[in-house]
Amino acid sequence: MNPEHAYAPSAAAPALSRFHLLLGRAETFFNLIAALFILGLMLLGVAQVLGRTLFNLPVTGYIDLVEISISTFAFLGIAYCQRLGGHVRMELFLKMAKGRLQFAMEIAGTLIGMFIIGVLIWFSFEHFLRAYQLGDSTIDVELPVWPSKLVVPVSFALLWLRLLVQLAGYTRLWLDPQAEPVAVFRVMTAEELAAQEIEDRAQRS
Repeated sequence: MNPEHAYAPSAAAPALSRFHLLLGRAETFFNLIAALFILGLMLLGVAQVLGRTLFNLPVTGYIDLVEISISTFAFLGIAYCQRLGGHVRMELFLKMAKGRLQFAMEIAGTLIGMFIIGVLIWFSFEHFLRAYQLGDSTIDVELPVWPSKLVVPVSFALLWLRLLVQLAGYTRLWLDPQAEPVAVFRVMTAEELAAQEIEDRAQRS
């Protein structure tokens, strides 16, 4: 798969391409927030070690801060990763299939993923709502945990939209296998991947 080429703007399906690119901006923004949280957690860890070692002054509520920040970098980048095809996929049978059969398998897998993510959105939102209504907090410094729990259904909702866009892209290809791929990543053989890497390196040099 080559996300750089698979996600280029296309005039073949302008409406789908526009929605794909708009959604991509939101995914990139979410991923940036996740990266900033990771950076902040690293700096907080340094402050914790130096403060405890040099001045015997640990960061107050350090464990609580780590606890509520985990959901940000665990979930905010999930749709971004799906857009780039970064998730682990079993492509053995997909690579064996060709044409409409391959796209039908992609459609089936995407529908299953949308159903599972839809269920997770429902229950994770209920989990957030329960924490918000009960005023759930961390044990040490009693930080509210509902913002951390809200991250999960919001991130899954963005992932569901990404799967919806990919479903539209695969359905379009199933109807017309010769059409230009838009908003989907293409399953590539080892030979195609090697050729693409050589081409990319030649373009960068």
